[in-house]
Amino acid sequence: MKKTLWILLIMSALAIGFYPVIYFFIDRRFGLLSTKSPELLGNIYWNIGFYTHIIGAGIAMLVGWTQFIPQLRNRYLELHRNLGKTYVIAVLLSGFAGYSIAFFATAGTVAQAGFIGLALVWLYTTLSAYNHIRKGRVAQHERMMTYSYATCFAAVTLRIWFPLLGAILQDLDLAYQISAWLCWVPNLLVVRLYLDEG
Repeated sequence: MKKTLWILLIMSALAIGFYPVIYFFIDRRFGLLSTKSPELLGNIYWNIGFYTHIIGAGIAMLVGWTQFIPQLRNRYLELHRNLGKTYVIAVLLSGFAGYSIAFFATAGTVAQAGFIGLALVWLYTTLSAYNHIRKGRVAQHERMMTYSYATCFAAVTLRIWFPLLGAILQDLDLAYQISAWLCWVPNLLVVRLYLDEG
């Protein structure tokens, strides 16, 4: 069961990690972007934030899961460190950009607050993990990095919750408002239970 979940996590991370590439090859007015106004889509600052966010998040998704492989940490410590630095830089870029564009999230204040909270928690847990390892606190580093990647994994769980709730509630705005919180808060709770049992 544990191996199956691990495989599903990796497959999901790879799929969503490469997802931003779609925006460079097809008309981007699909999905949630189809709900954005032409004025917002034409705003250069919003576009910088949007593309910084999705590219940074994609990179974080792609490299983040590798950090939880003990064999890689033990046998290739320098690679582990370099991938970790890449992850932190990607999170900083994506997190701050995500925070800025969260104020323009679809479905109003509730969804905006959810994504603002997500960005802040992602930045906090990642910077805390980085600070711990710089001070040699390995156990605390691993704990906070687990929370960080659980927050990063909101990119996957959002794409599960939103269509599911949309189909159940038949109200896309309400579904998006709820999903803006469900995509990351339960992830942190699951990690808390996992770490406490460990």
